[in-house]
Amino acid sequence: MAAESLRPALAPSTKDENMPDMKELLRSLPSLPGPYVPFDTAQAPAQPEPLFAQWLQAAIDAGIREPHAMTLSTVDGDGCPDARVLILKNVDEHGWHFAISRASPKGRQISDSPQVALTFYWPALGRQVRIRGTAHDMGEQTSSADFLARPLGSRAGALLGRQSDVLESQQELEDGLARQLRRLEQQPDVLPDSWVVYAVRPREIEFWQGNEQRRHVRLRYRRAPGAAWCKERLWP
Repeated sequence: MAAESLRPALAPSTKDENMPDMKELLRSLPSLPGPYVPFDTAQAPAQPEPLFAQWLQAAIDAGIREPHAMTLSTVDGDGCPDARVLILKNVDEHGWHFAISRASPKGRQISDSPQVALTFYWPALGRQVRIRGTAHDMGEQTSSADFLARPLGSRAGALLGRQSDVLESQQELEDGLARQLRRLEQQPDVLPDSWVVYAVRPREIEFWQGNEQRRHVRLRYRRAPGAAWCKERLWP
């Protein structure tokens, strides 16, 4: 059978006259305009945590909004990838922390497959950090402390336990939140059974510094046998 016959038929073009030419629009946007601070990998510490702290502080000092925002990537039961943006809660000897509901899609995906990835991107600095590792439950005490430290509205939303369910109406949401807020007034220390703090113990971390001439600098920390870190400079 000819190769052409194996290709799926293309649907007739239905371009909206009000929609811009996306290819030209995207080509017109600048990318990695710089200038950026050079990244001297020879000065990088032996472990990745101090370097991450330096880069995070640089993002804070540069006035980047939500510099602690990160993309959490998981896979579902069919092996299909999923991703969403969360807030980093802590970095310590256990790893990179985040808090979620076990009942959410991402919570169920992590329960099935704890191998995850985290991505930080600070465009004003031309910097990206990619982390691959395993998510570990930090336990009831850590999860409870995190939940009770959250704003009231955030706790009310988590107590609803309906994340990513189909919402029939805005009023349904407002009524549910109102019930949970009244519940919190009566029981300020109430905790949802599903709340959990995970720490991602990395096996690989890549620090990427963009360059205007595309001579990007990439430094990978790879966990070697015995829990030591191996540093490797990568091609752009």
